Amino acid sequence: MTEPTITQLEPMPGDWRRALAVVAHPDDLEYGCSAAIAAWTDEGREVAYVLASRGEAGIDTLAPAECGPLREREQRASAAVVGVSEVEFLDHRDGVIEYGPALRRDIAAAIRRHRPELVITLNHRDTWGGVAWNTPDHVAVGRATLDAAADAGNRWIFPELTEQGLEPWNGVRWVAVAGSSSPTHAVDATPGLERAVRSLLEHRTYIEVLTEEDPETYVRRFLTGFARAAGERFGGKPAVTFEVFGR
Repeated sequence: MTEPTITQLEPMPGDWRRALAVVAHPDDLEYGCSAAIAAWTDEGREVAYVLASRGEAGIDTLAPAECGPLREREQRASAAVVGVSEVEFLDHRDGVIEYGPALRRDIAAAIRRHRPELVITLNHRDTWGGVAWNTPDHVAVGRATLDAAADAGNRWIFPELTEQGLEPWNGVRWVAVAGSSSPTHAVDATPGLERAVRSLLEHRTYIEVLTEEDPETYVRRFLTGFARAAGERFGGKPAVTFEVFGR
């Protein structure tokens, strides 16, 4: 019996200099694609992070007023490990982020500020591969980011942004969705994988509540497992996958 052919993923586009990653919570990028980000910053590319919330509702044993600043500190430290120094927070409420004009406007403003060619976000669909239900925050931010990539270039959708000095930016060429069950492209995870492990480990407070396993064992198993599985569709190399939408 002939084995089915595994469709190979394309390499990510490489002709860009600036990227903006927009996600809902601290740790979303570290679980999703920080090995790729480490490789990109090594190449001299600029990557900035925008987070819709501070993750203040993410730890049951910590009140939001205490949890939010702690998770912000962990996120900044985590970003620094992979060469990212610009980290912004939009201060939407963790757990109840709403898709709509307000969120689209905030993300469009960030895109106008940073003027990226590549925008990165996280899985915007209802499920993770039809197996686990996705959170409303991920869905809202992912969908709003896909829409805001176009909003940022249209001066008539949010004219108040132009009045604030944020001129339209129509230079987004791709939106890449990490964690998609329908990936189209991939990045070799090998150069950035160790830093991805260290980057996720910076979220130690969150991880220690999430699992009773040793944090480094848990993180390494999670990230290397996904990278190796993705590599089956990328020439056998450990990989970070993206579903890429061109504009």
